[in-house]
Amino acid sequence: MSVYDKLKELNITLASPAAPAAAYVMYVQTGNLVFISGHIAKNADGSPNAGLLGKNKTTAEGQAAARSVAIDLMGTLQEAVGGDLGRVKRIVKVMSLVASTPEYNEQHLVTNGCSELLGEVFGDAGKHARSAFGVASLPRGTCVEIEMIVEVA
Repeated sequence: MSVYDKLKELNITLASPAAPAAAYVMYVQTGNLVFISGHIAKNADGSPNAGLLGKNKTTAEGQAAARSVAIDLMGTLQEAVGGDLGRVKRIVKVMSLVASTPEYNEQHLVTNGCSELLGEVFGDAGKHARSAFGVASLPRGTCVEIEMIVEVA
């Protein structure tokens, strides 16, 4: 099944990337690697999905936020590869930042919301190395920010 067939089956529509909110670009390609800047979790209306895991966000809510970030990352990746996600050879690395209390220790489970969707969409090419960090705060008060490195043909 192609990536696009899988996205359709999952009822996922990819949007064009948002404009950067500061002095950076949404992605950079060097050689056959695409580095995608951190994307923050947003609500359906585009507002930041704000909150703190372990205080006013549950792990399940964090996973849903990370899944939504994965969809935004794929939209940016689609632009980076000229509209053809079939060029993706491998999701190489995902780095996830989870706004959380000092006592919260399920950042890895939150990040699974992103990792599992990438695996579902890209199959074996979606299996990646990963880091998941707990942080005190993120831009715009969002609960999750994720960046990604991808190998392309």
